[in-house]
Amino acid sequence: MDIGEMIPVDDSVRLLSVVLERMDYSKLYAAYSRMGRIEISPRRLFKIVVYGYMNGIYSSRKLEQACRRDVNFMYLLGREKAPNHATIARFRSERLPAVIDDLFSQLVRLLEEAGELSLSSVFIDGTKLEANANRYSFVWKKSTQMNEQKLQARMKSDLPTLAAEFGLRFHVGQKIKAKDLKKLRKRLKALQAERGIVFVHGKGQRKSPLQRALEKVEDCLTRQKQYDDYNHSFGERDSFSKTDRDATFMRMKEDHMKNGQLKPGYNATLAVDAEYIVAAMISQERSDSQTLIPMLETLKGLGYTKPVADAGYESEENYTWCEKNGQFAFIKPRNHDTAKTKKYRTNIGKRENMRYDANTDSYLCHMGRPIRAAYEKKTKSKAGYPIVTTVYTCSECTDCPHKAQCIKGASKTPLEQRSKNLYISKTFLRQREQMQERIQSEEGILLRINRSIQVEGAFGVLKQDMGFRRFLMRGSVKVKIEFLLLCMGYNLNKLHNKTQSSRCGKYLHIPKTA
Repeated sequence: MDIGEMIPVDDSVRLLSVVLERMDYSKLYAAYSRMGRIEISPRRLFKIVVYGYMNGIYSSRKLEQACRRDVNFMYLLGREKAPNHATIARFRSERLPAVIDDLFSQLVRLLEEAGELSLSSVFIDGTKLEANANRYSFVWKKSTQMNEQKLQARMKSDLPTLAAEFGLRFHVGQKIKAKDLKKLRKRLKALQAERGIVFVHGKGQRKSPLQRALEKVEDCLTRQKQYDDYNHSFGERDSFSKTDRDATFMRMKEDHMKNGQLKPGYNATLAVDAEYIVAAMISQERSDSQTLIPMLETLKGLGYTKPVADAGYESEENYTWCEKNGQFAFIKPRNHDTAKTKKYRTNIGKRENMRYDANTDSYLCHMGRPIRAAYEKKTKSKAGYPIVTTVYTCSECTDCPHKAQCIKGASKTPLEQRSKNLYISKTFLRQREQMQERIQSEEGILLRINRSIQVEGAFGVLKQDMGFRRFLMRGSVKVKIEFLLLCMGYNLNKLHNKTQSSRCGKYLHIPKTA
């Protein structure tokens, strides 16, 4: 019996089979050992996994069940027997890590060859997806550092005295490391063997002073090794989960307890062109602004020159990178919407509502008093980008009647003793003004409309229609595999839908006018 006769001609499984057959799987086959026998064709196994992600089937056990019951999965298998869930799980976690980037880029190139990509404007956005980790197995950096400092203080005061009781020397440096504790433990054990002391355990037994000292050193060593392990896992993050150490605690939109609870997750970023996902990235960063440059780096080979992003990606570092790399970016300024409100325009403390004198490099406040440049403050961003901030201060704030409305923010200094300060990066100010004009142009308005339609629409399909809200695998490497498989399934679904609705070759949505 030919199973293909039962499948409609325009079914998406036929499109998937045709498209994936055009890809090169030499790297995938190289991931297998030459010594053993390949149980099932890696090419067909890859088709099965991608088709499962196309249809919201992510579990290896459910994929095995579909291969035994679903006609479309049988069609992809051909005459091969259905793989078990262990084979599918091993294939996904062990064979794909080294080749998933190449397979995804091949699919993007096939879309490019078919004329489905504009290769001009690309829409970038991110969302938080929950990790497969215990929501309450959190480890916080500040708490760990505080407890480690307490342990260090206790060891510095107790251990030299403890060692002196047994005629040993214990050098205390700036920090007592685990190797120092191991040396002390080794000397105490040698002393036990030398004196022939037998350690006792259990209720009613009296421990010797040497046994108590050794147990104390063991406890300090265990705790110090744990803190060292935690500090290594933190990296530049403030938190991680014990059950998935690559996951960072973030604020999710899905708040089941309605209390703003932080949950372990990853920052998933997409780059969309003509409704297709052309690049995807998994990050441990909670802030979107830190993910724009890595995403644009991955897009360099495709030739995009017009990245479009929302206000979460605005920063001087991102603006400068786009200028140096020939990117004509469209990034919405953070104050674009609030600047239109009456409350913002009537706030006398805002720099935007003050008159600037270019000759004297000063601003005039609501009372007409000058706020002059005092000094320059040099800082660096998290990625090491140097930022020069000019600090403007007013020396005539003492008797100002509008002081309470002009000077905002909490401070220990009484309001009467405070003066108005403005912290302004002239480079960022110039870049923001240029971006404000750019996004309000005819092209900028069209691209911003399409950004909200295309990339936010892609996240809506992935999370709501395809039901993907939580990763199944653990670790950033495996999470990336799962996310790229999901994006490949999304692209093939999109290609099928655009083919059926005769929308192939259309890159932008043109808004209808009355």
